[in-house]
Amino acid sequence: MSRRAALLGLGSAAIVAGAGCTRSIDMTALEVPAYQVDNVSTGSIRPKISVDRQVTSPSLMYASFTDEGFALPEIPYQKIEPKWRRQVVVDPTGEAPGTIVVRSQERFLYFVQPGGDALRYGVGIGREGFSWSGRANIQYGKKWPTWTPPPEMIARQPQLEKWRGGQPGGLKNPLGARALYIFQNGRDTGYRIHGSPEWWTIGQAMSSGCVRMINQDVIDLFNRVNGKTPVVVA
Repeated sequence: MSRRAALLGLGSAAIVAGAGCTRSIDMTALEVPAYQVDNVSTGSIRPKISVDRQVTSPSLMYASFTDEGFALPEIPYQKIEPKWRRQVVVDPTGEAPGTIVVRSQERFLYFVQPGGDALRYGVGIGREGFSWSGRANIQYGKKWPTWTPPPEMIARQPQLEKWRGGQPGGLKNPLGARALYIFQNGRDTGYRIHGSPEWWTIGQAMSSGCVRMINQDVIDLFNRVNGKTPVVVA
């Protein structure tokens, strides 16, 4: 076993032990000092996977926890293809660090890191005729946002009339635990990167144009985004 693998294993074990071997955790359990892992590659061989202290076992990443007064349910990650789970990969986008890149055909969102890596998340995208693409910026984000269906959506789905004035944030809200608002040339595009209680839709084209994520993943991304983040949707 390599020194890197041994240290990473010890780090994961310490976090799980601190969480009391339960899938319901306090977010403060993640606020621990980074482990002293040697990130220097051997010779000219670059590691394929970097170390991120918040990208650990799926049982920890997708555990139940309380956030802003809402008890997020555990995600049954065993029912999700491993490729859709949060992970660190070699960056395939070529974009500058700090950029969010959504590759709609792949159903992946990449958050580019310094040093040639990216955090990759599985996403759900807009169904045919509802998608959006381009270069823009995340103007701001909101926790447990209010969802207001546009008039054209209400016309298609009259049962949404009750939410014309907005559906308060909560566990059943379509925007989930967080929303990042996409602006282009200073104007709201109407598209969002947001959480969703419908974890089973990740990897599919089912939304009304927005990019949806597992709630635990969108919280992780939200905590990493600073300021007006560039976003590329292709």
